[in-house]
Amino acid sequence: MIHRASRSSTRKLLGMVRVRDDGKFVVIGDAPDRPGVAFARVEGWQPPKWPDETAHMHFDVRVDDLAAAGEKVPALGARRLEGGGERFHVYADPTGHPFCLVSW
Repeated sequence: MIHRASRSSTRKLLGMVRVRDDGKFVVIGDAPDRPGVAFARVEGWQPPKWPDETAHMHFDVRVDDLAAAGEKVPALGARRLEGGGERFHVYADPTGHPFCLVSW
């Protein structure tokens, strides 16, 4: 399940808008007629654990300035996780989904 806070935070972080919400899926993107990112609603979802990630995937979000982006994501509800390196930092969204800010 993608929690409402997670969808909203991801949408804001990526500068996207909600382009579809049919009750089963929420899709965010830059316009309704372009590709987007879909989030399924699933009952009983449990957040993955980092670094022993149980999720099948996570987002890598490319940013121009890793430090500046890292200062913005806590205001969207993210928290820093263990791991990372010089070119990427690991975070969890408000519901525990891991994602990375990367710069290259």
